[in-house]
Amino acid sequence: MPAGSRQKTKRPDPVQVRLSGSGGQGLILAGIILAAAAVADGFHVIQTQSYGPEARGGSSVAEVIIGSDPIDYPHVERADILLALTQQACDKYLPAVSGQALVILDAHLVETVPETGASVLRLPVVHTARNGIGKEVVANMVALGALNAASGLVAWPSLEQAVRERVPAGFFDLNQKALAAGRALVQELGTGPQDSPSEMP
Repeated sequence: MPAGSRQKTKRPDPVQVRLSGSGGQGLILAGIILAAAAVADGFHVIQTQSYGPEARGGSSVAEVIIGSDPIDYPHVERADILLALTQQACDKYLPAVSGQALVILDAHLVETVPETGASVLRLPVVHTARNGIGKEVVANMVALGALNAASGLVAWPSLEQAVRERVPAGFFDLNQKALAAGRALVQELGTGPQDSPSEMP
């Protein structure tokens, strides 16, 4: 599909999102920003997070559930959208995704992909942050931009505003650039809604 074209897909309601990787990759902040953008779009949202025993290098997981109605259960059971930025995260969470899940993996840090019926996108998330933006610390924003481009979860203005409100003022341009770089990774593949407004079925 040409970049920028719209693709109508019916997704679960609520939709369950799991962002997974290692401590220090900024996935908790990414989850908070995604949740805030969904609230701005008028959805009901629950956001939770968990860490491994180490502050950096241990496991890190953020979960976001987005629905058009109040959400009864606050934890992801079978992710409809999975982001995995490490091999460990992929091995642990990919087998537990829903049947029609969208899975985004780091193309360099995840070398082995377990067999799955999910739709899998392998993207150079950390490489893009490190070499394209010049700051590996914004890999979370690259990942978030790619995730939203592929899924159309929230409106882009809502996502950008949520970033603006939650990163230090002096770093907004850097984070916005990373968000756009993630979006571009998906546009180059011609995959997903990319420019579609946020919609629930």
